[in-house]
Amino acid sequence: MSSDYSRPSVSGLLQDAASLLLYQSVLADEIGQALLALLHRLHHNDHRNACLSAYGEFFKLLADANQTWQSHLVNRILSDQNPFSRQVQFTALEALPPALVEAAQNDLYALKSLYNLSGKSLSLLVKTACQLKYSPTVWESSFQADHFLHNTERWQSVLPQLAQYYQTYGCGIFAQYYAFTWQKGELVGISNPDPITLHEIVGYDWQKETLEKNTEFLLRGYSALNVLLYGSRGSGKSSLVKGLLNQYRFQGLRLVEVPKSELKDLPIILEQLRGQPQKFIIFVDDLSFEEDDDAFKALKVVLEGSVTAKAQNVVVYATSNRRHLIREFFEDRPRPSDQDEVHAWDTVQEKLSFSDRFGLTLTFEPANQETYLSIVHHLAALAQISLSKEELEFRAKQWATRHNGRSGRSARQFINFLQGELSSQR
Repeated sequence: MSSDYSRPSVSGLLQDAASLLLYQSVLADEIGQALLALLHRLHHNDHRNACLSAYGEFFKLLADANQTWQSHLVNRILSDQNPFSRQVQFTALEALPPALVEAAQNDLYALKSLYNLSGKSLSLLVKTACQLKYSPTVWESSFQADHFLHNTERWQSVLPQLAQYYQTYGCGIFAQYYAFTWQKGELVGISNPDPITLHEIVGYDWQKETLEKNTEFLLRGYSALNVLLYGSRGSGKSSLVKGLLNQYRFQGLRLVEVPKSELKDLPIILEQLRGQPQKFIIFVDDLSFEEDDDAFKALKVVLEGSVTAKAQNVVVYATSNRRHLIREFFEDRPRPSDQDEVHAWDTVQEKLSFSDRFGLTLTFEPANQETYLSIVHHLAALAQISLSKEELEFRAKQWATRHNGRSGRSARQFINFLQGELSSQR
């Protein structure tokens, strides 16, 4: 590896960047383009102000990302979607076309030379080219080199490890994010998903245990069931699903939240997820339908299946406050009339039994006082609130009476408020 004070060949670095056959997009982002622009300025001996400006842009982008060039480059390689990273997810390395493997090795060799371009050596290149009396400030961060690419001198020799990484974590957007939402016909990664953990959710132990077990079936490749979480508002149904993601994301679990307005796209979403190495929960929150709703028809196809085979790596977890997901009016009830549908009761029963199409229904009863207080005590312990048991329970009961009643959500709101109040008094 080049030392901090070595002066690499700028023309050689540009040649390495131009030689990439598979990993060109690694350098296609803002930071990669800023580096290439700076190298071109240095190579052509551009005006010193142009070189300094290009260095400043590269420095600023690294500072915004709070990354070193080395950590940024490695992250781009690990998430890059190219013919090699896509195919090696499902095909053994030795079974891939030899030309594809050779191209990947050559690209890694070239990328290693760009990786070796340290901040200090780049600063020295700018100092020399611009005839400065000082070296420009070097961007540094608290970067920890704990990945095999950081700790290996010959990158082309770790192709089996890189292949294993892609097989485990995937590539592209599924390697960059573990939570997604569906917006306007495409998956959008969520940078900061809800950090709730299963440990924070108490009071519905058998429901949590059953959902965990079903999710583990999914992760192990067994047949997992679609699940309806039905019950009173604020009981923690949505939090439980989000907690699963934080518990199992390092085992390949991903979550795709689909708004009700976008449910008509469910078959499209399913085909995008089918065959990916990760396992997916399609999460639909607060589910209910109107009659003849297109979303109802789309979800029915996904739950019941069609001519297309069920995707073994995808399940639907939906929450609802309604046991019967389709609103029914008294006027829907069959009445004797010449204009009535002959088998009207069959239509009504289809509406009312839609929830039965979920393989598993978990019911969340309203929290009684004992359950509510146990949740309060649990959350207070996690928040390190040191009030006496008597005072904590008295204030918790007051909160439930004056605000949203007894529920897990109400307990969390109470603890958050109490935590802020006690902190402000110190």
